[in-house]
Amino acid sequence: MKTPSPFELKDRTPAPPRAGARPAHVIVVGNEKGGAGKSTVAIHLAIALMRMDRQVGVIDLDVRQSTLARYLDNRRRWCERRGVELPLPEQEHVRPSAARSLDEAEAEENEAWQNALTALKARCDFVVVDVPGADTHLARLAHSAADTIITPVNDSFVDFDLLAEVDPDTYEVGRPSLYSALVWDCRKQKAVREKKSIDWVVMRNRISTLDARNKRRVGKGLKKLSERVGFRLAPGFGERVIYRELFPLGLTLLDLTQDGSAMQFTLSHVAARQELRDLLIVLKLPGLEGEKIPF
Repeated sequence: MKTPSPFELKDRTPAPPRAGARPAHVIVVGNEKGGAGKSTVAIHLAIALMRMDRQVGVIDLDVRQSTLARYLDNRRRWCERRGVELPLPEQEHVRPSAARSLDEAEAEENEAWQNALTALKARCDFVVVDVPGADTHLARLAHSAADTIITPVNDSFVDFDLLAEVDPDTYEVGRPSLYSALVWDCRKQKAVREKKSIDWVVMRNRISTLDARNKRRVGKGLKKLSERVGFRLAPGFGERVIYRELFPLGLTLLDLTQDGSAMQFTLSHVAARQELRDLLIVLKLPGLEGEKIPF
């Protein structure tokens, strides 16, 4: 009788419904600008939670680029080529409606979104949703269903402009802008519908190691705006080449010591893992209170 290898791929049938468990926590990673690192944050957060023995589901609503979905496809292929098992979240697909009538299209998208979310919430502890960098109907549905919204922003006033206006002479923060207004509307909807609040966390992402004046100004502006519109600030991920190298392999920082990975694990990767741990600590996700982070 063959002894099963610990690295053989297991049958990845969906997890059964969770009886008597706490309600699944929905984490939406989004803003209205591309290039801020939303998919990188989403995949690392999903795999981190799975390595903490949580059931995780994902939905990629950026159906044009589908970065998160392609990341997971790359991950599956990497596992299959090497006969190695890595944590893989459950995945549901939601496609935008092709209906010409706006009312009909929104009704179809409502149904598709609710079906996907309900299916994952029945089986998972956490649902991570990666939304497109645009104001779409599906993006608004996701934001209004969130328990936690994570908004990665680069250290740039281009990204800051989606959150609030800035005086070009004094760099003083003005009135909230487009994306802040969207989150505010979704928070009101959630409060009316479920009598619950949305925890909004803004993380500075792709941070340079240089202590530039612009970097300090953005940080100061985010602190002032957080007090005004009610989001929390979280440490982000540094600007590292490793994130771009990991995508075609489907790997995350937490997989670099896995058998079959040819990447050398460096001190830079240790620092990057610490950034991920720091983010998890600040998020204060339910059920993780006081739990040791195993990476």
